[in-house]
Amino acid sequence: MKDLLVMKFGGTSMGSAERIRVAGELIAAEQRRRPVLAVVSAMSKVTDLLLDTLRHAEVGDEAGLESNIAKIRERHVDTCRALLPEDRQERVLKGIQSLVSDFARIAGGIRMLGERPPRSVDEAIAVGERLSALLMAAYLESKGIPSTDVNAAGVVVTDSVFGNANPQMGPTRRKAHEVLVPLLKAGRAPIVTGFNGATADGRPTTLGRGGSDFSASILASVLDAGELWIWTDVDGIMTADPRLVPDAAVLEEVSYSEAAELAYNGAKVLHPRTLAPLVEKKIPVWSKNSFAPEKPGTRIVPRISAAWGPRAVTSLSKVVLVSIEPLSPELNVTQVMGRALDALGRVNVELLALSSSSYRQSLCFLLRKEEMETALASLESALSLELAHGYLRPLEVNEDVGLLAVVGEGMRGTPGLAGRIFTAISREKINIIAIAQGSSELTISIVVRKDGLEKAVQAVHEECRMGEQARQAGPERGA
Repeated sequence: MKDLLVMKFGGTSMGSAERIRVAGELIAAEQRRRPVLAVVSAMSKVTDLLLDTLRHAEVGDEAGLESNIAKIRERHVDTCRALLPEDRQERVLKGIQSLVSDFARIAGGIRMLGERPPRSVDEAIAVGERLSALLMAAYLESKGIPSTDVNAAGVVVTDSVFGNANPQMGPTRRKAHEVLVPLLKAGRAPIVTGFNGATADGRPTTLGRGGSDFSASILASVLDAGELWIWTDVDGIMTADPRLVPDAAVLEEVSYSEAAELAYNGAKVLHPRTLAPLVEKKIPVWSKNSFAPEKPGTRIVPRISAAWGPRAVTSLSKVVLVSIEPLSPELNVTQVMGRALDALGRVNVELLALSSSSYRQSLCFLLRKEEMETALASLESALSLELAHGYLRPLEVNEDVGLLAVVGEGMRGTPGLAGRIFTAISREKINIIAIAQGSSELTISIVVRKDGLEKAVQAVHEECRMGEQARQAGPERGA
């Protein structure tokens, strides 16, 4: 459907009755001109509350469990009453009660087991998005926009990696055409839950935290949409985090590759996997601010019209550096590296950076902190023989590190650029622990001590004049 617009609304854009009302008006305005499908996140902080509730259940804290369930129910009931006319509330209130009861049933089972099976967690926390979809569809109906809330578990088909599932695009395409296309052809706006799906045999899954962006791009791809708009609470993709760099500016246009690298390395605007389903079909994406919808936002396209070097710098502080060091010269380090990477891949751990030395052939991997336990368990299992016989040192973990990544299509072949970046960091008396750069030269990843991360980001942004360059590029392109 080449005229289809897919719109995705994040948690802050769905965070209250007023925000849902604004999002609903944005959907309604476009629905009057062309078919629209919306993907919604849970209301802000609701997913965290759901997860916290399951933790209370796991340890048998019945009082904490019941208190949290009451908070979940109360927030959505209050939102319903503030959002809808009184004569439209009864059906939605019953739906809220039913969904909260489903969640309470799963939480009760976890309390009895004393553990949180990943499959049960996935089914439980998808309730947040289902509640949002119910509220949004009801609001649109109240405004005369035909709408239907749709549970993505009946549309998005995934593998069985609970907590971080991968879509199966062929089966998802078939399901989407069975479930969603008839609604769109009938002039209805489907409001689809983000973040969740199900295996081919119907077991609920989730796509990882922040996966609603990914859900939207999956659906845009399988439905051959004309555009994807991702609504957040910032003006677009910026040259740096404005909380760290006051001079940061919005980039009017970035390439798929730049956006993916920025998301992967800490930019909060997109989920790291968002763009992958769109590349083949070259579907354009807009990152826009639902709190300031009049602002143009950032357009994400297959190729940018002009590139001028480093365009943005981003950072991650919740990371760990895992080092593997051989003790035996007879050890084939290439094989060790291959098995280590395979071990991380089997548990779907994201590798942020990889560096190795040429003499002692020690390796280091930079990983997200929340994946550390899973990664270490898999690595220790895969390398258990070498560790047990002293061919490898015990795995070393450094949590006192941060990552900054400098991204830009125009960095390819720019002489002296890396030296300028390293010099800017060293001027702040910050030691560089590790460096990684791919052959594409799109990204330079630098690991530093965590206490120097903010200053390093500021120094690189200033050295490369990123804010100034972005502001100059905008008027030129618009002229």
